[in-house]
Amino acid sequence: MTKLLVIEDEQFVREGITELLEAEDYEVFSTENGILGVLWAQENLPDLVICDVMMPEIDGHEVLSEMRNIPSLALTPFIFLTAKADKTSMRHGMELGADDYLTKPISRDDLINAIETRLAKHKKIQEQYDKQLKRADELEQRVGEIEKLYIQEKLSQKYYEAVLKLAIAINLIEKIQPGELRDRNIDIIRKTCANEIEKIDDQPSLRKSIISKNPEIALQLLN
Repeated sequence: MTKLLVIEDEQFVREGITELLEAEDYEVFSTENGILGVLWAQENLPDLVICDVMMPEIDGHEVLSEMRNIPSLALTPFIFLTAKADKTSMRHGMELGADDYLTKPISRDDLINAIETRLAKHKKIQEQYDKQLKRADELEQRVGEIEKLYIQEKLSQKYYEAVLKLAIAINLIEKIQPGELRDRNIDIIRKTCANEIEKIDDQPSLRKSIISKNPEIALQLLN
């Protein structure tokens, strides 16, 4: 059910608006106090706020300013109620982020139309926001995949170069006549690169990449 917050210090007006909106199947919370209204809104996140401009303690402009500074309420549709259409007050309210102004006394049709219009507009904005957010998430995921591939390729190149150097060293040593000296040197080289070979064996895709660069040399050392 759509939740509406009504902030109006005049009891008769507040109760009349509340009854009218509840008859339209809206869930309504009403208060005469702007401070309580802000606190309730922060905790319950209404779908739309209807607020009087002239009130004691804090006025409607201060209520709107506070709500726009709360991230979860920054985009909540906000409709002002005013006893007279004062252009200076209206301009100030719009600069703060108000969505509409309604002049008292308010007719049922004007009130319902204003609410439905603002809710519909907010829904479209939310849909666009969700779509852009989804796209941003997809792009972030894709960037992550590309970074992963890039890092893997850099590791592949690093290990390939190490494999190549060690393989060349082995080939040179194997040119030495068979014997204890040659076998000892080959064993030293293999033990030196044991950790690197283990890392490569733990990453099948990296092993495959290295082997694809130079199968004969890589397999000679990895096997």
